[in-house]
Parts: sequence; structure tokens; C-alpha cells
Amino acid sequence: MTPETVLSAIVERACDRKAEEIVSLDLRAIGGIADYFLICTGRSDRQCRAIHDAIHLGMKAEHGMLPARVEGVSEGHWILMDYLDVVVHVFTPETRERYRLEQLWREAPATKLEPVAADA
Repeated sequence: MTPETVLSAIVERACDRKAEEIVSLDLRAIGGIADYFLICTGRSDRQCRAIHDAIHLGMKAEHGMLPARVEGVSEGHWILMDYLDVVVHVFTPETRERYRLEQLWREAPATKLEPVAADA
């Protein structure tokens, strides 16, 4: 899978669990860490864990992919999932505001992603 298709599949899983304020940061020109950061918000630590679970289980079942590293699931305030080319950050609103990754990586082009529309 290309980094873009991995990103798209992850966004779809996050949307399944009602993730909010979904933003991708394109890090390719900056180099080093990953091609993309995906940043999203869950309204509570419980919802953040549900977003993590949907991404983790969906990527494993549908694409045979497991993250190289996962951190923060037990606390649920900031969950990091490292899919190498795509690093996922799932935040509670307070934690996202505190760490402000979009500002920290402001030189990376950001794309606000709209949730995938649910079937009626």
C-alpha cells in the first residue's frame, strides 16, 4: 500500500468512530519521521480508545497491517500509532490543545479532512 492509501484507510476507520477535527500533515518535504501525521480528536479518553481500536482492528483485518508501535492506549488522552509512513495521533480536546502538533509542525502542509458520509 502507498502511504496515501494507508492514510485514506486510517481516516475511514477513524470516521467510523466519529473522530473529529481530522487533519493530515504532509511531512514528505520535511523528511525523516514519516510521510504523514494524521491528527484527530475524540471527545473523551473512552472515544479515543474506540478510535484506536477501530483503526488497529480494521487495518489488521482488511490490510494485514499492524502498527510498529502504539503508545498511550491505557490513558487514552494521546494515543500514538506508528504505521511507519503514517503516524496517527488521537487526542482528547484538552491534550490536543496543550501539545498543538499542528503548530509545532506548521511548516508541513495541512489538510483538513471531512468525515466520510455514513450511508443513509
